[in-house]
Amino acid sequence: MRKLTPSHRIRKAIRGRNEQFHPSHHRYKWWVLINVMIGTFMAVLDSTIVNVGLPKIMASFGVGIDKIEWVVTAYMLSLAVALPTSGWMADRFGNKKMYFWGMLLFTVGSFLCGISGNENALIISRVIQGLGAGCIMPIGMAIVSREFPPERRGVALGFWAIAAAASVSFGPLIGGYLVDNFSWPLIFDVNVPVGIFGLLVTIIIQREYKNPRVRNFDWIGFISVSIFLPLILYALTEGNAATNSQGWHAPYILICFAISFISLAVFITTEFVVKEPLIDLRLLGNYNFGMANIVMFVFGIGMFGSTFLLPLYLQNSLNYTAIQSGAVFMPVGILQGLMSPIAGLWSNKSNPKIPMVLGVVLLGISFFMNGFLTYLTEHDFIMLTLYMRGFAMGVLFTPLTSVAMLELPPHKMSQASGLFNVIRQLGGSFGVAILSTLLTTRLIYHTQMYGGAIDPNSQTYQNVKREVGYHVQHEIGSSPAAAAQLSQQVVSSQVTKEAYIQGIDDDFLVAGFFTVIGVVPILLLHTRKKNAGQPVRQ
Repeated sequence: MRKLTPSHRIRKAIRGRNEQFHPSHHRYKWWVLINVMIGTFMAVLDSTIVNVGLPKIMASFGVGIDKIEWVVTAYMLSLAVALPTSGWMADRFGNKKMYFWGMLLFTVGSFLCGISGNENALIISRVIQGLGAGCIMPIGMAIVSREFPPERRGVALGFWAIAAAASVSFGPLIGGYLVDNFSWPLIFDVNVPVGIFGLLVTIIIQREYKNPRVRNFDWIGFISVSIFLPLILYALTEGNAATNSQGWHAPYILICFAISFISLAVFITTEFVVKEPLIDLRLLGNYNFGMANIVMFVFGIGMFGSTFLLPLYLQNSLNYTAIQSGAVFMPVGILQGLMSPIAGLWSNKSNPKIPMVLGVVLLGISFFMNGFLTYLTEHDFIMLTLYMRGFAMGVLFTPLTSVAMLELPPHKMSQASGLFNVIRQLGGSFGVAILSTLLTTRLIYHTQMYGGAIDPNSQTYQNVKREVGYHVQHEIGSSPAAAAQLSQQVVSSQVTKEAYIQGIDDDFLVAGFFTVIGVVPILLLHTRKKNAGQPVRQ
């Protein structure tokens, strides 16, 4: 008998699957579900875990908000671009192969993020991460839907959704712990061993599946949308950047706007002309689906933008540690997960507009409440707004998704689901870009207003300066001259701090305004309820 070498043994172990990994075995589909949940958890985790590390990353690279926002936006943007293309690639090259390559891209991107030496390298690495995540999420959902029979598909997708909800709750907490106790690169490095494990599990467990009918790829649509999205967001964020002295009238800003608008026109024209578009925009012609996507886009602007802002406020203004600022987000995902099935039952028994309107209104109120934050705001007040946010998202999403798909034919469901997720990601990208640009503008405005309001010759200013100097001199032991200089710095620092908080407040008020607008399309939705056994449009 021929003796097997170690390499032959490894190959034989991989190829010779255990019985329970065979597609005909009743446990096979559950192993596939676990495999997909690993990838989903990682992909969603990196859209939340990085927010609590932004202040440390800003300090490490010495950059401002206008630059660091791209660490968040680049990931969401590349994910949005990859979402509609991943379905075609899975059909063309195979579901298992593209899921594997998506996870590999994500893992490599995570490694590159961890070793990034400057902000530009980090942003490019986040793009690679986002492209991988854009393959993992939709292909993973398609794999689960295919492996489970219709009667068990709901349970399987429920477990799949738990992985996403868990990463929303625990992502900021995990990120905060790693940043506080180690360093910010570890929030990316932690993905590498998990990713390698997921790759091995994918090789061993999953079977390959290829769609026998592969549609043509819409290259013009893909290229035009890939040009439009980065350029429009770049122009929006650079308009008020510190490095741009000419503001919105800078030639390169105007050129970016011009090219992005031309690309958008080409994209829209192409999607309505070609037989097999990259994104079937005709779906937006369905009344309910179109209205629901308006709600989702508006929601993305407020929700993702505010999630970007809150850790900055907590760490830079209230001196929270990264783990403390991450811990405040934990109830959001938990409440959302608890309320989602309840909202589903509620909407089935009554008009689904009721929980949707309640969700949008509570979400808007939570943002408006955050519009009155100060450097003395108590922790309980902040948590109250986040409890409201988690509850609101829980009662909003399930009925909104259900009503959005209400009038669509079954064969359009997968395309509609992909477009729904793309719109949400785009709303989030625009939200981060718009609110960070607004924050920069309002910070400059409030700094000038507060600075101009301080009269160095006023008696109040002199009294404050003298009291601070007296405290410094007697508590620290400084000389009178050093104490006087330090007291002036303290007053200037407080003015800057107040201006920063006021800029954050303005952003939250704008987020609240955008969110409340979502009530209008919700009220215009078509809903149905059973009345004497007949569906009636309301």
